[in-house]
Amino acid sequence: MTAISAAIRAAKRLSKTVQPLTFDAPVAVVYNPLQYAWDAHEQYLRMLNPAGCRVLFLGMNPGPWGMAQTGVPFGQVAAVRDWLRIDAEIHKPKIEHPKRPVEGLACSRSEVSGERLWGWVRDRFGTPKKFFRQHLIANYCPLVFMESSGRNRTPDKLPAAERKALDAACDAHLVALLDAVQPEWAVGVGAYAEKCLLRVRGERPLQVARILHPSPASPAANRGWAEQATAQMIAAGIWKEAASSKRL
Repeated sequence: MTAISAAIRAAKRLSKTVQPLTFDAPVAVVYNPLQYAWDAHEQYLRMLNPAGCRVLFLGMNPGPWGMAQTGVPFGQVAAVRDWLRIDAEIHKPKIEHPKRPVEGLACSRSEVSGERLWGWVRDRFGTPKKFFRQHLIANYCPLVFMESSGRNRTPDKLPAAERKALDAACDAHLVALLDAVQPEWAVGVGAYAEKCLLRVRGERPLQVARILHPSPASPAANRGWAEQATAQMIAAGIWKEAASSKRL
């Protein structure tokens, strides 16, 4: 089985496992992009090198204007549509929050985190082919949690009882993804994702690192995030300073 087939199988299993989970107030609506945007997510996973990747980037969970719209981790619409050239149809979730409609690749809102992350990737590698030769971006949790006001609620803010079943499913998927792509490095995009990687690493010869999360809610990220992330990758020994694809 190729890394692509294994990653697709793992994502399908994750989607089915988390779909029946329930969450109490203040969570009002939950989106599962691995269901209504599955075609786009599968198109994304098929960009993976069939032999796996050297570097796996891991985020926390989808944002309402990123993966919730496109089915792609950190999937800012313009990056997904115009750079990754993903064109699969995005359907609607069964229950849609009136303040967070899913408009797919026609959505005019931009997720800043995704704009920064995928813009960083584009500026460094130039083409998706060069990036996916040795890299992949994934999320730990596939669900989007929204309060009645439309406010985004991240998984780390859920009660422990609700996180237990969710974390079990997400841990199992992360293990399956690591087994599928066999990365040398796993990079947490933020502290939460790094902790998830360290928790499931086990006895694998996997090196774990962290880069600053690109969220605009982080004052540090608003002061030259791309330059800081590049410096962290170089300091960890994952990238060399020159931006030539030959040495990545």
